[in-house]
Amino acid sequence: MESTLKRTWTEIDLDALIRNYEKLRNKTGAGVKFLGVVKADAYGHGAIMVAKALEEAGTDYLAVSSIDEAMELRLNGIKMPVLILGHTPREQVERLIEYDITQAVTCKAKAVEYSEEAQRLGKTLRIHIKVDTGMSRLGYLCDGDYFNTGIDGISEAVNMPGLDAEGIFTHFAVSDEPGEECQKYTEHQFSLFKSVIENVEQKTGKRFKLRHCANTGAVARYPETYLDMVRPGLLLYGYGEFASELGLEPVMTLKTNISTIKIYPAGTAISYGGIYKTTHTTRVGVLPYGYADGFFRALSNKCTLMTSMGPAKQIGKICMDMCMIDISDMPEVVVGSEIEIFGKNNPIEDLASIAGTIPYELTCAVSKRVPRDYIKNGEIICKELMLRM
Repeated sequence: MESTLKRTWTEIDLDALIRNYEKLRNKTGAGVKFLGVVKADAYGHGAIMVAKALEEAGTDYLAVSSIDEAMELRLNGIKMPVLILGHTPREQVERLIEYDITQAVTCKAKAVEYSEEAQRLGKTLRIHIKVDTGMSRLGYLCDGDYFNTGIDGISEAVNMPGLDAEGIFTHFAVSDEPGEECQKYTEHQFSLFKSVIENVEQKTGKRFKLRHCANTGAVARYPETYLDMVRPGLLLYGYGEFASELGLEPVMTLKTNISTIKIYPAGTAISYGGIYKTTHTTRVGVLPYGYADGFFRALSNKCTLMTSMGPAKQIGKICMDMCMIDISDMPEVVVGSEIEIFGKNNPIEDLASIAGTIPYELTCAVSKRVPRDYIKNGEIICKELMLRM
């Protein structure tokens, strides 16, 4: 559905997305496959449009979190391989097979369930086996005393009827963090992962077609981890310190505009709680952008938004639907003027740092009432609004 209101909106630059993809593809090399992570609605960018752009560009695989996310892609025409990273109930195995969706297997219980359902249907489910090498979340435990039992468990899954173990993967915990300790931990995870693969392949006599572990930090810093396929997340969308180093561009720009301008004398309390008081005659711009749109209330009085005349300080507590900025020294900023919340001129990394979080949390927080404008070849090709009417 298309928005009828020019309130607060995002611009999703598909050209920037593909330029990022091509630069990363050049970095990882022609022999390495590329998986585009589009879970959580492509981190707020819009999974369908992002997936279509990546499919057209030649991406090899996509990854999502759940079967619902996978089905959204399939029912909207995405035909390329899709890997579900999270859990899928056994009663959904028939849909996984019918729609040609790959499922992660993280432990023996899941492998048994999927095998039994696939056999009942007389069909085969394609899987990727997850190894826990130090993330301490999902996957077969293989470190230390668990190595032998882990090898046995993974080998058992590989040989289960009804399952096609196409791939094996792990996830690095600190590959994006600096320091010798983090480097050693990542190197340990990678060494363990390779050892697991070697032992499982020797034990089963079968070779995994896709071995993958390189997330954003590893793609940027550990080329030895590329193996058969890489799956950068933050990098693909152009955020974080590594993106800047590699010349990547932010894909999302979040904008709003000035809806009202008020002039207040010194000593005026602005917004809830009166935590901000003007110290001089102040020209205040009211923006239709608040925490219901994704503007964290914790950022109140701590950040700046970008106007055509430079950064403007956000003042007072951020409200559900609105916030205020000080535009006292900006006479050219008037009602209707565009304000960049984050994007190429106001880096999302700065907002994330102030909020004590990562850029992903801010892009994922952009709410469904904020329209997405998709740009290709410099023109808007699609407008999406997630509200139902």
